[in-house]
Amino acid sequence: MDETWSVRRLGVDDQRAVLEHLRGAPDRNLTLIDYAGRLGRPPGQADLPPQLFGAYQADRLMGVAAVRPSVVVSAALPDAARDALLPQLLRVPSGLVKCDRHDAEPIWAALAREGRRTSIDRVEIAYRLRPEEMRPVQPPLPGVARPARESDLAELVYAARASLWEEDRPDPAEGDPRGFERWVRSRMERARVVCEGGRVVFVAYADVRCDEGWLVQGVYTWPEYRRRGYARRGMDSVLREAFASGASHVQLAVVEGNDRAARLYEELGFEAFAELRTVLFY
Repeated sequence: MDETWSVRRLGVDDQRAVLEHLRGAPDRNLTLIDYAGRLGRPPGQADLPPQLFGAYQADRLMGVAAVRPSVVVSAALPDAARDALLPQLLRVPSGLVKCDRHDAEPIWAALAREGRRTSIDRVEIAYRLRPEEMRPVQPPLPGVARPARESDLAELVYAARASLWEEDRPDPAEGDPRGFERWVRSRMERARVVCEGGRVVFVAYADVRCDEGWLVQGVYTWPEYRRRGYARRGMDSVLREAFASGASHVQLAVVEGNDRAARLYEELGFEAFAELRTVLFY
């Protein structure tokens, strides 16, 4: 390795330089932009504080990696920067790798050589939508869209568990129901729902909300309300809120092969822009 390369943990004093670096590709670095923006802040309830490292060539920042809450690396990471950061990534005993497929593959290969195993390993297609590309929906749309409330907690817990069941993923609520409920409650402020007859039938989480973009995750529609326009109602409301707040774009990811979800987002104006690899490991 070139002796001019060095790695160090990033703190609040590095925040401005790190954000400047990441904003060169805001759509591909949105998760890291969110993490960097939280440096130095007290963590929210049930949130892990971000832990970031920078790879420097001489004094120039060339790449950024997060080891928590998730393993993520900055876009267009030079191979030498990845190699410099790898020892920090290999210290993560368990967690989630979620980044560009090209970057995730050598990282996961190195973790696997260290004995890590997977409970999930899949490809997801990342979609983005800019305000000028948003397509109007045909009224009337069913249901009432609104932010989640404390009274919705039981339904949000069910939706979070049901989405895991549908994907054959482990359900943490089986071993720690109270802890899982606390985790769902910690995300309440980010949740947006659609109700029909007073019942929640759709939920989505605006997990990242900043000027550089919004990241929407945890989208779930109750099975008996699917293909009836409720997901369209919910996503249309989230998009309007995001763009009214000044977000430059909204993005989300769809598991490869989920054609029904992909069609919905494409009808709203989303375009695919990247392939991600998601690896949940232990």
